[in-house]
Amino acid sequence: MQCNKTERCLNCHEHFEQMFPHVKEILVTKHFLKDAPDFDTNLVTECQHEHFVRLHKFEEKIEDIYIFRALREKQHIVYAIKGEKLVFLRAFKNFKEYGKFLNNKKEIIGMV
Repeated sequence: MQCNKTERCLNCHEHFEQMFPHVKEILVTKHFLKDAPDFDTNLVTECQHEHFVRLHKFEEKIEDIYIFRALREKQHIVYAIKGEKLVFLRAFKNFKEYGKFLNNKKEIIGMV
């Protein structure tokens, strides 16, 4: 997998740039499917930045899990990279709900 580097992703963090080439598996949680059933994950994995206000914004590191966020219109797409896996965790339309989710470290670790 490779990020389209003809144009740098908006807010693409160096962690994402370093880790993404090593990703061999992409997973989608059941929560994510409920939150955003019609979302095309290829938009994120192929770095199609023209569809986002922000893409690959680094949020935080929880143990050995790197949490990233993409913002599309008013939808916050939360995904994580751990080792060779990229996991789409949740999608939120409300920023406060997104903040609550980010504070629940145990839930995030369990999902990954």
